[in-house]
Amino acid sequence: MVTLDRLVNVLGGYGAWLCCCPVSREVALRDVVMDDPADPRRSRGDVYLAVGAESVLEAVERAAAARASVVLVRGSAPPGPDAVERAEDGLVAVLLVDPEVSWGQLAGVVYGLVLEGRETESGRGPTDLFALADSLADALGSAVTIEDQLSRVLAYSSRQQGADRVRLETILGRRVPEPARELFERRGVFAHLAESDEPLFVEAAPEHGLTGRMVVAVRAGHQTLGSIWAECPAPLSEVRSAVLHDSSRTVGLHLLRSRASADLERQVESDLVIRLLEGTPDAAAVLSRLGLPPGRFRVLALQAHIAQERHAALLLAFERATTGFGWSRPGRSTLFSNTVYTILPGEDVAIARAWLDGIRAALPAQVTVAAGIGGAATTAELPASRRESDECLALHDIRPEPGATLAYDESWDDILILRLRAAAAAGRAPARGPIADLARHDAANATSYVATLRAWLETQGELTEAAERLGVHPNTVRYRLRKMAAVTPLRLDLPAKRLAMIIELAVADPRG
Repeated sequence: MVTLDRLVNVLGGYGAWLCCCPVSREVALRDVVMDDPADPRRSRGDVYLAVGAESVLEAVERAAAARASVVLVRGSAPPGPDAVERAEDGLVAVLLVDPEVSWGQLAGVVYGLVLEGRETESGRGPTDLFALADSLADALGSAVTIEDQLSRVLAYSSRQQGADRVRLETILGRRVPEPARELFERRGVFAHLAESDEPLFVEAAPEHGLTGRMVVAVRAGHQTLGSIWAECPAPLSEVRSAVLHDSSRTVGLHLLRSRASADLERQVESDLVIRLLEGTPDAAAVLSRLGLPPGRFRVLALQAHIAQERHAALLLAFERATTGFGWSRPGRSTLFSNTVYTILPGEDVAIARAWLDGIRAALPAQVTVAAGIGGAATTAELPASRRESDECLALHDIRPEPGATLAYDESWDDILILRLRAAAAAGRAPARGPIADLARHDAANATSYVATLRAWLETQGELTEAAERLGVHPNTVRYRLRKMAAVTPLRLDLPAKRLAMIIELAVADPRG
């Protein structure tokens, strides 16, 4: 079900703003209407498109007559007192739309948003795929599941008679269990779906808890969108097979419409998230349009690839991060360059890790995921949390750990060194000084003065421990320190000098 609040959030990305709202933003919107001069009947609907209205007052009058909850009117000036008073009397919210947005574009967005969001008679989902699955199950006399191209459940029939273990696990887990997927792969089921539009009978496998199945691909042109599965102990009759085959076209249309609606929402959401990550003076308003409550957040950065193919896996990860009807997901995401960024409410790093683990589990096994978690941040600090998540992600190149998720809280020291190395790479590292002098001496004389100094500094002057690290006698360390003092003034008695040399050594060593 689409609410006024959701309509306002989505249309905000198209230059619309709510200038008067005498009704609850949670009011349900079920249909759209605009006057048709050729139709003598009075039009009625929840969302009124005031095409041709010469003023906001006229638009409100027409919307009130249509018993609408909200009217959309193009204009840039705020409504006058008369229009506001009439809107309040008629309980009509007023959405003012940028005149640069055409009625054709606006109608396409509104019709798609409201009609795609209508709840079905079954009351079980945001689209009519569930109702379609029920109708198909009645026609076939079999339990039906509609799945996407990754074997994730999109809808299923309420009919459960004779449901086998695989079906129950599929519905509970929202995707086909891995053993069943491997069985279908071995039997060539997925290869058939990729190449043929004809229904295929999949024989039972009692050892896997699987009864028979009829399956048919759902396609749009040459692109496979998903599949329909019907439980049956034997192949369906010719008539019922024809019904299953024909239904794939109807399901294909629904999946295309759902995808278009989802893509529209993703684009609006993505643009708003980028504004927050880059910093914007109206961050609080953008946060509200995204449907996120004020508080503290973490920015998550994620990259994914399959072998050398990076883009396909990244798109899968972005789709998974933005999967969910309306604004029911906890975070808001964008795909920027080669990274998926997500703004996730809450300070607890464990919640962020659990969310990323859910993304990993939902992706195919061959996808490699690397992720970084920025520090907890207020709305204004989101750009800083985004930089921290990028830096945590960059640490994977230095210390790759498959499946690890690095967070700023535990990795800030490594990130500090990375920042200093970046400054050094830009030509800001000292070319002269004790470390540079000792390095030149080592290169010319095959000595180990830099390594000795590092060991001494890192052990805070403990000669025995430093000697153990170097594999030499403590007296050797003492001897080298005396020799170093002859090469360059170390001044190891001064804390500031010791700190500066530790930092320079850490920046110079890529293993640090």
